[in-house]
Amino acid sequence: MSETFETVHYTADVVAVTPDAHVLLIERGWPPYEGCWALPGGHVDAGEHSRQAAVRELAEETGLRVDPGHLRPVGTWAEPGRDPRGRYATDVYLARVPTATAVTAGDDARTARWWPLASLPPLAFDHSDILAAALTVRR
Repeated sequence: MSETFETVHYTADVVAVTPDAHVLLIERGWPPYEGCWALPGGHVDAGEHSRQAAVRELAEETGLRVDPGHLRPVGTWAEPGRDPRGRYATDVYLARVPTATAVTAGDDARTARWWPLASLPPLAFDHSDILAAALTVRR
């Protein structure tokens, strides 16, 4: 009997929302979905907890710094086929931040900006599903 192993890439994403119903998105600067809007996030480094990776990636991509203790877990998305590069599993966290918090694109993001939840652009990957789930998380 032969066994087949699949490499799974581990990532962390953040849904940052404001009291006035805006969500922080980045414009991706690389494939796949180059030029599309997505939640900030990225790979979890070796030995790093996904919560720490979420905080780090959020700061690297948007300049927004949050206390790790203020992140609320939303869930894990790991469906096969959710990323065209291969198998990816992402832990998602919710951050509630003050209205008009300043953000600046950095790292792999072309742009970082607040979008009104009522008029979002199409989102990359399964980020629409992730966002919908995050908005149901209670304080």
